[in-house]
Amino acid sequence: MNLRWAFLDRYADFGLLIIRLGLGAMFLIYHGWPKLIGGPDEWRNVGRAVGYLGLRNGYTAWGFVAALAECGGGLCLMLGFAARPVALALAVEMGVATIWRYYPFHTTGIAAHPFELAIVFLGLCITGPGKLSLDSYH
Repeated sequence: MNLRWAFLDRYADFGLLIIRLGLGAMFLIYHGWPKLIGGPDEWRNVGRAVGYLGLRNGYTAWGFVAALAECGGGLCLMLGFAARPVALALAVEMGVATIWRYYPFHTTGIAAHPFELAIVFLGLCITGPGKLSLDSYH
């Protein structure tokens, strides 16, 4: 059975490119950009998530950082530029989003999506962006 799928091994870098382009585009266009252009009110709403970590100030700044991480991080992922630190930053952000969505112990499973993304971003941080990336050019 393994022999039937082994031919795909040579396309691992293309697979990483597909993951980076798909997730990067979603974070740039769907998640990050609307938050970034939402202004201070939107940033404050997003930034309130750090309250579950015990932080009680700077919600607007935290929200802006999150919006910038999603928007800029999405673009960097697509390009494969600084992909490992960007993936780590997005994994941490998705960890915060998981905590925010989990508390106060929602039973609807809404924390599953950011948790799954955190796992994917940690995987990308470990594997790197692959050869089809700006990071691979020295």
